[in-house]
Amino acid sequence: MPSPLSYLIIDGHSVIHAWPELRKEHIVASRRHLARTELLKRLRNLQDMTGVQVVAVFDGAKQGTNEERERDGLQIIYADPGTTADTIIERLVAKYASERPMRVVSADGMVRETILSLGADWLSPEILRSMCDSAEASMRSRLA
Repeated sequence: MPSPLSYLIIDGHSVIHAWPELRKEHIVASRRHLARTELLKRLRNLQDMTGVQVVAVFDGAKQGTNEERERDGLQIIYADPGTTADTIIERLVAKYASERPMRVVSADGMVRETILSLGADWLSPEILRSMCDSAEASMRSRLA
């Protein structure tokens, strides 16, 4: 029997604010999209190299909760104005953590405590950076 698909849920803005190179782009309104684009690129590489299903959750959809799913790729969720990314992450963990392995990346201590109590594992944005770096190094070595 195959093992259940493992999920890595990313609090997108939490990671953007924790990584200095992304935070630098994000503080300039006209360049904000570049921070999100770079994070998603790195998350795609991580997913491609590890096989874990990555779900990136962001605050700030203008017209209700919005979801994008790339073919065999990332799942991206934008929270509506009345909901936070934290709430969506906590709901996903509450619903699915008993069925499949889940890890959540967030710098928010309250999110960490909640998802741990619901049965998911927690990773810091710094650990995520290390995972992305390793995946990208592995990708480069395969292409060399």
